[in-house]
Amino acid sequence: MTAMHYTAASYSHTGMVRRINEDACLELTADGLWAVADGMGGHAAGDYVSSLTVDSLRRLPPCQGLEECAQAVRDSLAWVNRAVRDETVRRGVAMMGSTVVVLAVRGDQGIGLWAGDSRLYRLRDGRIERLSHDHSYVQELQDSGLLNEAEARVHPRGNIVTRAIGVEDRLELQAVALQVLPGDTYLLCSDGLTKTAEDHEIGDVLGHADPYQVVRGLVHLGLTRGAPDNITAVVVKAG
Repeated sequence: MTAMHYTAASYSHTGMVRRINEDACLELTADGLWAVADGMGGHAAGDYVSSLTVDSLRRLPPCQGLEECAQAVRDSLAWVNRAVRDETVRRGVAMMGSTVVVLAVRGDQGIGLWAGDSRLYRLRDGRIERLSHDHSYVQELQDSGLLNEAEARVHPRGNIVTRAIGVEDRLELQAVALQVLPGDTYLLCSDGLTKTAEDHEIGDVLGHADPYQVVRGLVHLGLTRGAPDNITAVVVKAG
């Protein structure tokens, strides 16, 4: 494992339409841990779940190895999933949930974990790559060749996710192992950004050297497109 220096920044905005921000984010650069959660279920439900998700990750005890850290994240999110399922019954509501995407690093090794359509991207040598794969209805249509990306972005059922915290009794996270190189930039974001901006546009902004300017620029990009949803971005740069 090679030593690596990380800098990061995060920014979240309610957007131009919603009154409540149901997104939440985590920026623990010293611990090599970042996350974005996008709550679902309306007022007093979505923001509750996303905040619970991020707070649970924030309380994780220090861990040394990447696998140990990844397992701690899985255990933490499994606990949140159970807590949300119980709270949904207690409140007598139909659904409470949240997507989640997490990036954990140790040295030059990393892992991405996610459920839902909040995304993880990497910019390397000027090329943007989507590292996560959406768990959503429109993604399944795309995978089947029935929709292209432009059609998926404006599909009327674009808000339907097929995997998320609180949706099933058992939370199933997808994972990707990462080899981090100096100069890499990673982005964790909610779908409020990706439904208003195309990947190549996001990549153009990610090229800026200052993580704080990047997250501000990404949110501004979404706001100029009307921002019908909350927008959250966490940017991590490796050097």
